[in-house]
Amino acid sequence: MVKKILMFLIRLLLFSSIAIILGLGIPNMIAEWYARARQFQVEQAPSAPVAIVFGAGLTRDGQPSPVLRDRVATAVQLYFDGKVQKILMSGDNRFVDYNEPGAMKRYALSLGVPEADIVLDYAGRRTYDTCYRARHIFGVREAILVTQRFHLPRAIFTCNGLGVDSVGVIADQRTYSQYAHRFWRIREIPATAMAFVDVFITRPLPVLGEPEPIFGVNDESSLQEQAHP
Repeated sequence: MVKKILMFLIRLLLFSSIAIILGLGIPNMIAEWYARARQFQVEQAPSAPVAIVFGAGLTRDGQPSPVLRDRVATAVQLYFDGKVQKILMSGDNRFVDYNEPGAMKRYALSLGVPEADIVLDYAGRRTYDTCYRARHIFGVREAILVTQRFHLPRAIFTCNGLGVDSVGVIADQRTYSQYAHRFWRIREIPATAMAFVDVFITRPLPVLGEPEPIFGVNDESSLQEQAHP
């Protein structure tokens, strides 16, 4: 009897492990495949109306982290190369003393971008929120996504899945530590699986608000979709 119970538990553990591996692995493989032909270096990137920069943390003194600095600098390069007209900087600002979009803006201004061409999204708490709000709040239909290579597959898949026709530009401007890169890659596995759930099943509503179309034209279809997601 004990042996039968033990064998049952072993089989259950084995099947559960296989299910977990498939549940996490398949979405990542699909996202990698989907994004493969949609990733570019700055020089080869096509043009789009808007570059979307995803938040990536601040230092203790409120400055952009090295990863975030690279994202902003890459978007700025796209801007001065004439590849984009506006830069949408999306990040977390849930707390008074933590303002990712504000820090991103200050850095972009220091690099010479006119303030009029910088748009801030203060509720981009995660990739899904940034993509959803880009489409439904800021009226973005086509964009270049600016982030590091490890994050691009999930970002490209999510934004396209939410109605933003997107390609990605790789923002790896330095060699990151092996520890950090390994951590990011591992984190992307469950995060990408969750992105599939969000896009295909749950479609959660992020923080919304009044529409703020970047180019000053109300997108009626976007408003209808916001009311009836």
